[in-house]
Amino acid sequence: MTDSLHPLDDALALTETGPGLCTARTSPAYWNMVGPFGGITAAVLLQAVMQHPERLGDPLSLTVNYAGAIAEGEFTVQAVPVRTNRSTQHWTLSVLQAGADGEPVVTTTATAVTAVRRETWSLPDTPMPEVAPPDGLERILRGMPVKWLDRYDLRPVTGALPSRWDGGGDSSLSQLWMRDEPARPLDFCALAALADVFFPRVWLRRARQVPAGTVSLTVYFHAGRDQLADTGTGYLLGQARAQEFRNGFFDQTVQLWNQGGTMLASSHQIVYYKE
Repeated sequence: MTDSLHPLDDALALTETGPGLCTARTSPAYWNMVGPFGGITAAVLLQAVMQHPERLGDPLSLTVNYAGAIAEGEFTVQAVPVRTNRSTQHWTLSVLQAGADGEPVVTTTATAVTAVRRETWSLPDTPMPEVAPPDGLERILRGMPVKWLDRYDLRPVTGALPSRWDGGGDSSLSQLWMRDEPARPLDFCALAALADVFFPRVWLRRARQVPAGTVSLTVYFHAGRDQLADTGTGYLLGQARAQEFRNGFFDQTVQLWNQGGTMLASSHQIVYYKE
């Protein structure tokens, strides 16, 4: 990575190797416990769509299914537009990486929908909560055990990590301000990654650090290019909560607003946890 290249742009670098095929590399800047941060994997998959010469419109939704961990090093991203309608385009995506025998193995599957947005009747129905502004809040300190957290400026409003892991949690709700570190103008790929910055809800609800990992993540993009441009390098307010913990899996629902109160994206995911 050069000094002038943002870590996110370095992680999103793709080299086209054939029709619908690109080569990428894992980024140490976004490393998690056993593989890349799930949000960066989602962002890389979306980047394959964004740079595809046949793309129609901008992202409407992205669903990523994490079948297995991506090993450190090179991997292949496949992006195929399977159907194009007048206003929407449907995509299948996958990440492949050489296995122990050298043969390609699918680590991640995904689908995406892009769309041409037209001016119509519009209405926000979930207002941004009234919370303290980011400037007066303490950020999560850098130097945490996983590297990807250093790539974000995260400032909890409520629902931060428990100070005591004693099993005494009583809520899964978190609200926090967030943006890339260093600050970077927001785009669709960055937004996809930001939808996944929340730590596992089971840690907050139980105040216990059990092993957990995302199985499937869906991001719905409500913003168009104008709203992203208006957001610029500003903070987003993210809100996350779970609805159900049962038999080794829980869900998480997320909303992301810019500082002007515009909802830019919402997301849902299902997460595995181990007893």
